[in-house]
Amino acid sequence: MESVRKQEDYKVENRTREEQKREEMLQRIRGFRLLDDDFMTKCFEENTEAVELVLRIVLNKPDIKVEKIQTQYSMKNIQGRSLRLDIYATDSQGMRYNIEIQRADKGAGAKRARYNSSLIDSNILPAGFEVENLAETYVIFITENDAIGRNQPIYHIDRYIKETEEIFGDGSHIIYVNAAYRDDTELGKLMHDFSVTEPDDMNYKVLSDAANYYKKDKEGIQTMCKAMEDMITDEKKMAAIRMLKSKKLTLEEIAEFLELSLPVIEELEKEQQEK
Repeated sequence: MESVRKQEDYKVENRTREEQKREEMLQRIRGFRLLDDDFMTKCFEENTEAVELVLRIVLNKPDIKVEKIQTQYSMKNIQGRSLRLDIYATDSQGMRYNIEIQRADKGAGAKRARYNSSLIDSNILPAGFEVENLAETYVIFITENDAIGRNQPIYHIDRYIKETEEIFGDGSHIIYVNAAYRDDTELGKLMHDFSVTEPDDMNYKVLSDAANYYKKDKEGIQTMCKAMEDMITDEKKMAAIRMLKSKKLTLEEIAEFLELSLPVIEELEKEQQEK
């Protein structure tokens, strides 16, 4: 009888813990903005209209037609180092666009922009094609704060010839959008939409509809919860790899500390040994 009571108490405690975790997750979802990259990439996933809206406003090109979108897209350099792009898109003219959300200023530095641009270049020219056919590229950082610090809503960075002050014209463009800037222009309204938590407060319907789906629709909330769970698991796996490299804890201790199964930790250890 005592054993049965303990089992029931455990079930109730476990159920309460799971309900608490779910409520905490729902609370996080309610507080998400498009400036949170995980939420943004989910709202823009396969959402051609939303990506077109952002590109048309940021670039002031109302005729951009997006044909392909990839979110959380991984690229590798020749040394095998990976970089994950928030949004990678191609338009009907073959131009390539990388849109990055950065809440921390250090994640949107000049060297990061240069690296993103160079990595895209190295991945888009097929073997046998002339370099002159290299596609035009745009790396766009949408930053929570004014990353450049000159109190402008948007900054365009292009190479130019110093002596003549003419644009060099290599087809590589870097743009910083200051999400803290507010005015009644299309860009100001767009940055407002990126900064609010309530979808009904947004100006652009395509963004409001996407945010509403992942915040208020039952199926959308389930999808967002699953994405967050996967993200948390990935973060735990990265932490486990660091712990494995330090060799200070046993596999069992790592599994218990991170709340991962022992087989998962063993598989991570095997992968590290094979590298």
